[in-house]
Amino acid sequence: MLRAVATLKSAAPYSQSKCHFTPHEPGETEDAYRQRTWREHLHVMEDGEVFIPPMAFKNALVEMCRFAGESVPGKGKATWTKHFDAGLQIVDEIRTGVKAADVLPERLFLPSDGRRGGGKRVLKLYPVIRRWSGTLIMYLIDETLCDEKGLAKVEDFLRRAGVFIGIGRWRPRVGGINGRWSVESFEVDDKIDGMGV
Repeated sequence: MLRAVATLKSAAPYSQSKCHFTPHEPGETEDAYRQRTWREHLHVMEDGEVFIPPMAFKNALVEMCRFAGESVPGKGKATWTKHFDAGLQIVDEIRTGVKAADVLPERLFLPSDGRRGGGKRVLKLYPVIRRWSGTLIMYLIDETLCDEKGLAKVEDFLRRAGVFIGIGRWRPRVGGINGRWSVESFEVDDKIDGMGV
């Protein structure tokens, strides 16, 4: 098993849309509720810093594999997807360096039912982080990802996912432009025994 460490930097705004169950206040309208609770869509550490869930990047990498459909050299028509899906683990969140209290909302008129092309539109607010950076730690537990070609593909797909897949609300994978990133550095540690969890 190897550990790959990548330093990432935002290449576009990043918007979170975490589901929340904050109750309505007595007599509160839907519009007033959305304006009061928009920060509840953020993922926040106990110290108030916004974090990016680890599965956001894992899902982006697997989506990139599916989208690319590239075969693993020497394995016939087998693609990289199953190796990334089962053999790459991300267990640590990325701390963005942004405090939830400093985040501002984006006001949008969107379908009330959340479906593209929906009839009735209402004002919705979502938090937008204009810039972030952080360290992504990936544990490679599939031997196919640990050789020279595999490591090169991990870095390649991470870079491409930052352009074509993205993370968060209105990312490229769903027709948007948010949630893109660039890879500032990519390094691999020696073999390790565990994932520190």
